[in-house]
Amino acid sequence: MADDNQWKQPAQPPPPLFAGKKERDFVKQVSDELLERVVGQQILYYPVNMEHTDFHPIYGEATNKSFLPPLRVFVLVDWEGHQTTTDKYGVDKTSSLTLHFHNRRLTEDQDLYVREGDFVKFGEFFYEIVSWSLPDLMFGQVNHKMQISAKCIRAREGVFNAE
Repeated sequence: MADDNQWKQPAQPPPPLFAGKKERDFVKQVSDELLERVVGQQILYYPVNMEHTDFHPIYGEATNKSFLPPLRVFVLVDWEGHQTTTDKYGVDKTSSLTLHFHNRRLTEDQDLYVREGDFVKFGEFFYEIVSWSLPDLMFGQVNHKMQISAKCIRAREGVFNAE
């Protein structure tokens, strides 16, 4: 009789509660709808053409980059405004923004991967991606990253030519 009251460890852990594939697909559907139909902010994304760009063999940098045709991407833009700095060479005015991409929409639907050195066009200006991160987990699951945040700075005249 005492054996019936003994706790036994299950062979496998139970599936995550409220965090399965159906729930992840639902979050993707809602996020896609919000970004495209409610927020409606979009950019043109110019990815670097990895096959036709000549990278330095040691440093991995390229002086002349080749770009693929632009892709329209719906994002959430965090405009950080203009910053003015003064140094011994004079006054310099720069602007920056942070772009928030939906990870699954970007990688699964558009086959696009955010990289440093890619350019985006927001409004009438071009910005270069200088860093990116994966800050949010979906339902706290480490294998399911929800968004990609990319820090961008405005490109100077002549640095990027969209032609």
